[in-house]
Amino acid sequence: MLESRAGVIFVGGIGFFLFAFVSNVVVPVLMYKDQPEKTAEEMVNSNVMYQFVELSKRYEEPFRQAFGEPTEENCAQALRLGRSLFVGEGCFHCHSQFVRPVSNESMRYGKVSSSDEYQNELQRPVLFGTRRVGPDLSRQGGRHGNDWHAAHFYHPQSIVPESVMPQYPWFFDGSPDKPNRRGIAMMTYMQWLGSWLDSYPYYEELDSIKSEGF
Repeated sequence: MLESRAGVIFVGGIGFFLFAFVSNVVVPVLMYKDQPEKTAEEMVNSNVMYQFVELSKRYEEPFRQAFGEPTEENCAQALRLGRSLFVGEGCFHCHSQFVRPVSNESMRYGKVSSSDEYQNELQRPVLFGTRRVGPDLSRQGGRHGNDWHAAHFYHPQSIVPESVMPQYPWFFDGSPDKPNRRGIAMMTYMQWLGSWLDSYPYYEELDSIKSEGF
């Protein structure tokens, strides 16, 4: 087999496949096999809690009906639902969640993604993505206010005229100022993405949230 060009190419292809499998599957499994996967509750931090509290103040009645009080436990519930909706609505077809270490991606989207960011239930399955009709969302949290996200989900073209993103009126009970449980959960999830990084956009109000123990 190795005496022909086709044979060399075939064996080389198999070799490269095995190398890729070992380096990208076996090695990471061995590296993280003793590291427990974090729960949604453990992924709640002061940055996303600020946004969750802000949602409770901005959309007071819809928030109360959807989640009651802005507690850490309810925030974790919102994150789980938001993640489920993100997958169920097929958002990952157009938005990746992985900043690659190529082509100056960090200049466009922020810090290159690292494996430890995905060791939690809110990153299962991992949404690496294969294309970007819209921007990568790994560092989306804090870049826009909740009003922006509400208007964007309700009617994307009112915010970005050239957008091809579909409208999501079922996230609201009538208008963008009346998000329902699904809408609030999706906004919470958007604001969570990248909230664990020091580069998360800073608000002075975060001091008051952190002082309350979040």
